Amino acid sequence: MAETPNGNGATQPDNAGAASEADQQQFAIQKIYLKDGSLETPGTPEVFRQSWKPEAKVELNTRHQAIDENLHEVVVTVTVTAQMEEKTVYLCEVHQAGVFTVTGFEDTVRDQLLGAYCPSVLFPYAREAVTDLTAKAGFPPMTLSPVNFDALYARRRSSGEERSDG
Repeated sequence: MAETPNGNGATQPDNAGAASEADQQQFAIQKIYLKDGSLETPGTPEVFRQSWKPEAKVELNTRHQAIDENLHEVVVTVTVTAQMEEKTVYLCEVHQAGVFTVTGFEDTVRDQLLGAYCPSVLFPYAREAVTDLTAKAGFPPMTLSPVNFDALYARRRSSGEERSDG
């Protein structure tokens, strides 16, 4: 290990290589925004006259793309379809997005950040948007269960499925 003078005439171990590598790693949230949100209610107003016993189907997707060398957009898409007696009561879709700075990480760590960590940051915002939209449409608020994006990412990786556009 190399030694460097510390200014007092003594020497200290040179850890500058390790410190500079850690200093170059950067993860930051630049912006979180609702990229798209929609709610269709083809079953209204008739559905309000029936007892509320829908079947809800939830679809969840993630994707990310590079904006430039160190900036990435990550999008979590949540689609909720509520049906009663095979008729669609509502269809709610939210695209919650964020722009993240990711610099200095190995490819596998960067991919995990973009494929699991960033979606877990965005999901609470998507969840809130779905709850708000369904409540504003006059329905009981749809509250989505938490999602383990690390497990979903690991499953995608093991099956070789890709969700990245960049």
